[in-house]
Amino acid sequence: MRVFSGYELLWLFFLYSFLGWILETVTATLRQRKFSNRGLVNGPFCVMYGITAVLISVGLQELTGFWLFLFSMVYATVIEWIGGHLIEKAFKERWWDYSDVKWNLDGYICFPASFLWGILGFVSVTWGNALTWKLLSFLPTLLMHILLLVLMAVMAIDITASFLLLIKKGPNLEQWAAANEQLDKVSDHLSFLITQWIEKRIRKAYPKVKKVRKAEKSAEEGVFAEGCGFYKLMLLFIIGAFLGDIVETIFCRVTMGYWMSRSSLVWGPFSIVWGLALALVTLLLYKYKDHSDSFLFMMGTLLGGGYEYLCSVFTEIFFGKVFWDYSELPFNLGGRINLLYCFFWGIAAVIWFKKVYPVLSAWIEKIPVLPGKIITWMLTVFMFVNIIVSSMALVRYDQRAKGIEPENTVLEWVDIHFDDDRMKQIYPKAKATDCEYPID
Repeated sequence: MRVFSGYELLWLFFLYSFLGWILETVTATLRQRKFSNRGLVNGPFCVMYGITAVLISVGLQELTGFWLFLFSMVYATVIEWIGGHLIEKAFKERWWDYSDVKWNLDGYICFPASFLWGILGFVSVTWGNALTWKLLSFLPTLLMHILLLVLMAVMAIDITASFLLLIKKGPNLEQWAAANEQLDKVSDHLSFLITQWIEKRIRKAYPKVKKVRKAEKSAEEGVFAEGCGFYKLMLLFIIGAFLGDIVETIFCRVTMGYWMSRSSLVWGPFSIVWGLALALVTLLLYKYKDHSDSFLFMMGTLLGGGYEYLCSVFTEIFFGKVFWDYSELPFNLGGRINLLYCFFWGIAAVIWFKKVYPVLSAWIEKIPVLPGKIITWMLTVFMFVNIIVSSMALVRYDQRAKGIEPENTVLEWVDIHFDDDRMKQIYPKAKATDCEYPID
C-alpha cells in the first residue's frame, strides 16, 4: 500500500479542487445552472472535490473495478451530505438542492449525483492520480514548493475572508471584503473564459440558495445535552467505545473459546471504532431516526461497511498494523470488510435508533446541567490523552519491530511503560505490515 506524503496530498487537494470548480462551472452553464458549486470559498476552488479526492486516493487505492466505483460513490456522497448540513447549520443557508431530482435524500444528495461521484472517483484513482504525478514531475521542485505555499496562503485568506463576511463579524471587515473581492474577480475572470454566461461566481454558482429558519429554541430550558449536540455525542462516543469493547470481548469468547483483549486504547476497555461509529451514525442519521427499519438498515449497512473499510486502511497506514482480517470469511473485500458484518452494521443501526438510543438519550438528558458538563469535559480530556498515548505506543510498537530507536525522552517513556509484552496483551490480534510512515 502506498503512503502519500503531505506534499502529495496537498497537491491532490488543490488540483482536484480546481478541476472540480471547472466541472461545476461548465455543468452549471450547460444545465441552466441546475447544479451549483460546492465550494465555500470565492477563489476558483471547490474544496469538497479536493477533500473527496484525498480521501478516496488514500483510502481506496487498493480497490479496482466495481468496488472502487461503489466505495467512491459512498464516500463522496457522505462528504456531500455532511458538507450540506454543516453549511446549513453554520450559515442557515442551503447552497444546493436536489429536491426536484428523483431518489434524493433531504435535497442534499441524490442518486444521479452519487453515480457521477462514483465515476469521478474511479477515474481519479485509476488514471487521474498517475497522470497528475507524471505532469508534475516535469516541473522544477523549487517552483512546485513555492507555488504550493502561495496556494496555501491564498486558500487561507480566501476561507478567512469568506467566513468573516458570511457571519459579518471580525476586525477589519473592509480589508477582508477587499481581499474577498479580488479573489472573486479572479474567479469571475476565469469563469468568463470558460463561459460568458457566468458573470459572478459567488452569485451564479449558488442559484438555489435558500434561507433556512433558525432552529427554534428548546421548549424546555435547562435540559442537559438535549437534541444532538456536542455533549450528547461525546458521551455517546465514550459509552459506545465501552459497550463495543465489551460486546467484542464476549463475542470472541463465545466464538473462539477464550478471553482476548479487544480494546483500542492502552487505558481502559474502549473500542474507538465502535465509539466513533456510534457517534457518527447518530450525527448523520439523527434527522432520519423515525424512518422505516428498512431505510435505517440500508443506511447502516452502507455507512458501516464504508466506515470499517476506511478505519482498516488508515490504521494500517498510520500504525503499521492490521487489527482485523476477514480474509477467511466469504464475501470479504481485501480482508477489511465482509458482507455478513456489513449486515451487522445495518442491524445495529436499526436496534440503536429504535430501541437503545431513545432510552439512553433520556437517561443522559436527566443529568443535571452543571455536573453533566463537568463530567463530559473530564471524560473528554481523559479520552484525548488516552488516544494520544495509545497512538504513540502503537507507533513505537511498530518502530521497535523495525529496529528504530526512540528519538526523545517521551518516546523512551513510551518504550518503558508500553513494551512489546504489554502491547501484545492489549493488541493480541495486531499483525505487522510493510507500510511505511508518511513523510512531509
